[in-house]
Amino acid sequence: MEDTICAISTNPGNNGAISIVRLSGPHAVSITSKIFTKKSFKTAKSHTIHYGYIIDKEKKIDEVLVMKMLAPKTYTTEDVVEINCHGGYFTTQKILELLLLNGARLAEPGEFTKRALLNGRINLLEAESVSDMISAKSENARDLAMNGISGKITKMIQNIREEMVNILANIEVNIDYPEYEEEQIVTHENILPKIKHITEKLEEIVRESENSKIIKEGIQLALIGKPNVGKSSILNHLLEEEKAIVTNISGTTRDLIEGTFNLNGILFHLIDTAGIRETEDIVEKIGVEKSKKTIEEVDAVILVLNYNEELTKEELELLDKIKNKKSILFLNKNDLEQKITSTIYDRKNVIEGNTMNLNGLDKLKEKLIQMFHLAELENKDMNYLSNIRQISLAKKALKNIKNVQEQIMENIPIDILEIEIREAWNHLGLIIGETYEDELIDKLFQKFCLGK
Repeated sequence: MEDTICAISTNPGNNGAISIVRLSGPHAVSITSKIFTKKSFKTAKSHTIHYGYIIDKEKKIDEVLVMKMLAPKTYTTEDVVEINCHGGYFTTQKILELLLLNGARLAEPGEFTKRALLNGRINLLEAESVSDMISAKSENARDLAMNGISGKITKMIQNIREEMVNILANIEVNIDYPEYEEEQIVTHENILPKIKHITEKLEEIVRESENSKIIKEGIQLALIGKPNVGKSSILNHLLEEEKAIVTNISGTTRDLIEGTFNLNGILFHLIDTAGIRETEDIVEKIGVEKSKKTIEEVDAVILVLNYNEELTKEELELLDKIKNKKSILFLNKNDLEQKITSTIYDRKNVIEGNTMNLNGLDKLKEKLIQMFHLAELENKDMNYLSNIRQISLAKKALKNIKNVQEQIMENIPIDILEIEIREAWNHLGLIIGETYEDELIDKLFQKFCLGK
């Protein structure tokens, strides 16, 4: 923490108009002054921008704007300098090299945000949200990350912890100072409503946070079916590009073809699988095996069947394989005579259509929106926990509080209830970093880019 660190904060391979090299630490200003022509920079006021040149001895390297920000009103709460130079790999690298030669150290991945955390500028949940913001692939994912950065979710967790600590304080006073008459005596009857209220809040957080996986990572969706049923046509329509070759020759698609499309702000990762059938072709057989494996790995499947053909043995096996999975049956070629068995309509989510004239494909999109409740998701506030670590800790806290409810019903002594409440309080503290382990912090910031 006593070192002055530096790194390129923009994409190192960027050929855009501007690149930014950032420094943070006690010597950020003095190190910059050694290679910057503006003599007044060292004594200039905080939060000011200065024009000049970066030099290597007497040689001009680049024409730059340099921002000076003094502690504590900075991202890391340390002195921070940002050099805005012309974009391009070699110019940016040369400036970085000069800073390193004059006393700075190359920042570790995420070290700027790590310093912000360790200096109390942000908490652990907010730090993780910074990482989520960088990797956001949709507007909803950005909203989710922004709510984490802005502290909305932190406040929600802090309020629940405050309710818990009030209960704990009352219990402690009752145990240690029974003669203190002004404090309310804690009984099973008066503690139960408070515990129920906390339970409801935690249940809501856990329930709503399950949506964060969909928001952040999207939905894995596979198109399956026998060869030449129209899977590739559906893929091309959903992706709005000619991604897959479409012919009337069976077995044209021999490997997985992937792409993404957006519905109601949620990314769908669509996989067009090889047609599933018995085959002696070695290459096609590998594709068929990949297709079967994909069914198990994705969140949902679209099984494409021919409206004008009876079900084959392979299709009956597929229907059985997906019976417990989120699925849509798309009956293609409905302009022809119906030969498919009528019992197929006993299944949920059956759509008739025709890929030749795109009939039914809009209904397919609507069905996906309904299946994953995307319309409701779009209208919700994005106050969710955003990763597995946070959600698992919230679930542990919820389990502790539910145990307290059971213990109250069993008339377990009040001082024993304190153990479970304190455990829940600690678990919520781990979410926002009120308590944490060094190993967790190191692991978290390894996922960041160098300049963040």
